[in-house]
Amino acid sequence: MKKIVNKLYLFVLLVMTASCEKGLSDLNVNETNPTSLDPALLLNQAIINTSFPVKSLVFDVGIVQQMVTPNGGVLAGANFNQDSRDVTTQPLWTAYYQSVIKNTYDALTRAKDNPLRSNMYNMARIYQSYVFMILTDEYGDIPYTQGGAGLAERIMFPAYDRQQDIYPKIIQELTEAAAALTPTATIESGDVLYAGNVAKWKKFAYSLLLRAGMRLSKIDPAKAQSTVQAAVAGGVITDNTDNAYIRHDDNFTQPIGGTLNGSEAANFYLTKPFVDHLKSTNDPRLQSIAVRYVGATSGAGQTAAAGSTDPAKQIGMPIGKDNGTIGAAATADGLASFYDYSQLDRRRMVKISSPVFLVTAAQTNLLLAEARFRGWINTGTVAQYFSDGIKAHMDQMAFYDVNSAVSATDRDAYITANPVTAGNELKQINTQYWIASFLNGPEAFANFRRSGYPELTPNPYGQPNNPDVPNGTFIRRLTYPTSELSVNTENVNEAISRQGPDRLSTRVWWDKP
Repeated sequence: MKKIVNKLYLFVLLVMTASCEKGLSDLNVNETNPTSLDPALLLNQAIINTSFPVKSLVFDVGIVQQMVTPNGGVLAGANFNQDSRDVTTQPLWTAYYQSVIKNTYDALTRAKDNPLRSNMYNMARIYQSYVFMILTDEYGDIPYTQGGAGLAERIMFPAYDRQQDIYPKIIQELTEAAAALTPTATIESGDVLYAGNVAKWKKFAYSLLLRAGMRLSKIDPAKAQSTVQAAVAGGVITDNTDNAYIRHDDNFTQPIGGTLNGSEAANFYLTKPFVDHLKSTNDPRLQSIAVRYVGATSGAGQTAAAGSTDPAKQIGMPIGKDNGTIGAAATADGLASFYDYSQLDRRRMVKISSPVFLVTAAQTNLLLAEARFRGWINTGTVAQYFSDGIKAHMDQMAFYDVNSAVSATDRDAYITANPVTAGNELKQINTQYWIASFLNGPEAFANFRRSGYPELTPNPYGQPNNPDVPNGTFIRRLTYPTSELSVNTENVNEAISRQGPDRLSTRVWWDKP
């Protein structure tokens, strides 16, 4: 009898234990934690995070001599021909690999095998190609094949691909993805770039293809020509309604706008080469872009009441000055202090809610003008593409602020007074591209290296025994961040052994002398 009671007790105990464990198992399930993410959310996160970081202002915009600062520290870079890979300002490398490529790679991985998300898959391919083009243009050899595989494939130390291998792959990706997009598949209306508009995504892809083809104009003219022809046949952005740009608001703020409306408001100035060029041609865009706080002796004096947008009063800051020499330069220019030089108007052009333009009708029309001049395409005329590019950029100014709009009268008068002239086509086209790419630092820097225009004088700032940028030359690339050198040492060193010294003066593959 005692044995029977013991067995019954053991049976009841087991049943109760199982019931308790079942209850605990149910309690430990997080019913609000998603098991998978919609790739649309990942692509949107990538797009939002593509807005150019402040390091682009410190380097790209300064290298092409549009804006510069006389201050060092975390702002040191193009202004002093100085590498600053160790400063706290987030480099483009970190911003894009961690916040953009990681998301595009994950988005296309999740959408690839889902026939209902074929458009999403190809949109992610296109956008990832755009970002990889920026990264390889800035640095040269980069992790491409394994560049976003850390999360999906557990590749923590990605190998570097040669730039001459990356470009054909980017061209292939853009070509295939653009062709595969179709209005008969699911329309991804939630995307923040084009709301799933297939026609606009195709134009975006083919405009990137045009840009990629033109990058090869010095290193491989035949491949450049065939790529450009394919892009034009596909259909590129030629109207501002199709521009690719990122929208910002109080929640998703514009990075450079946040900086120039915050702690660095009094530290960046339009350069003398940029202001002088716009003044010399009576360019109405100067009034849209610039403000000068007349008589300011400090940042506190840069008030809205003191600001003047009168083009005749704009004075650009000379290149190559630091805190020790800028004061004398300001005095020589008849100014109260260096705070009296012209600035980009942060109350109009770079508000925290201002858009960031990625690929525009202005840029594309000007590339078409060059392609037509080179005989690579036979549609349109150089003169028409040239004037259409200028017109598009002047019309684009209204997107920043109603008070930055260029009137049609001023626009047309400028175009009439500044036609493209025989013997000066490449110079004029690419100088206009420089202006049309204002605030798009990576693209202005890339096209300046590719074309050699505008004709700028190298930054004269001297650095004794500086191997990075010998006096009389320009910065040609950005250097790999310290984090990559210390963590992915073997792979980055292999890339350096192929490409050349990890210096600002080393040219990337397509940047042929």
